[in-house]
Amino acid sequence: MNNIVADMLPGSSSLSSVADRSVVHSRTLKTSIGCTGIGLHSGAKVTMVLHPAEVGTGIRFRRVDINGGGAIVPAIWSAVHDTRMNSCLRNDDGVVVGTVEHLMAALAGMQIDNCLIEINGPEVPVMDGSSAPFLFLIECAGVVEQSAPRQAIKILKPISVQDGDRIASLTPAPGFSVRFEIDFASSAISRQEVFVNLSRGAFKSEISRARTFGFEQEVAFLRANGLARGGSLDNAVVIDSTGSCVLNDDGLRYPDEFVRHKVLDAVGDLYLAGAPLIGHFHGIRCGHALNNQLLRALFADQTAWTLTTVASGSAAAPLPAQSRAVA
Repeated sequence: MNNIVADMLPGSSSLSSVADRSVVHSRTLKTSIGCTGIGLHSGAKVTMVLHPAEVGTGIRFRRVDINGGGAIVPAIWSAVHDTRMNSCLRNDDGVVVGTVEHLMAALAGMQIDNCLIEINGPEVPVMDGSSAPFLFLIECAGVVEQSAPRQAIKILKPISVQDGDRIASLTPAPGFSVRFEIDFASSAISRQEVFVNLSRGAFKSEISRARTFGFEQEVAFLRANGLARGGSLDNAVVIDSTGSCVLNDDGLRYPDEFVRHKVLDAVGDLYLAGAPLIGHFHGIRCGHALNNQLLRALFADQTAWTLTTVASGSAAAPLPAQSRAVA
């Protein structure tokens, strides 16, 4: 599997309490933790367990229901093969893991660099349609620093991709920030725009609880095409057939929850770069397909990025691991 970023990352199998505080160190989970739920698109029940992993592992899925539990699917941009309503990964043997973006966003938000994810089905459980349940799992498991310095992908020059009025771009910036714009004919959504600086822990409070959303009149079509079979008011915000009303009894979690969920999706999709980004992402009406095309365009241009060590105290440095770990 082509992974030019992972191939450049330093490898080490040791975990330790690191004395050098001039740089940020890579992170993994303190202990294993799991959950059970249904797939948003498949509707199938699935169990998933997140495990600590050694330095250099990156984020990997292991389908325990295939090949005696040995089917590995790397969470990397080059493995994305289907972007219809989700980001679906496929390895060289054709084994797939779908709807990875909400989990990837949580791993990005918690600055987890190395994790092995065991799953017994073809799709990550949707839970409540946001990243919050996965964030909770990681906080319960705890976070530990590892021996190797954390590596990030620093954007050196603007890169953009476009499909009609849909645009996705990356530009140089000292940390990681996202601006997203959406515009729907539905009066329940209309035009929304948000900017979030995600370099210092804002993902949890500002983005993580935003749920996926859809329209009541699209449900039959999606299910006929093998999508949204597990979707319900328990795991998605649903807009009624008039486009003017949210059907969920509990309403919205943020006044602009729709655009914040698009930020959540983008954070998850971009973490498939293989390392955190140092740069600014701007999305205009874009989705999983364009997010992946943007990463492919980025890595096709060797002059557009460089791999760098994250310095402690820099704009790209995350909050200390111990502030989020649970014993």
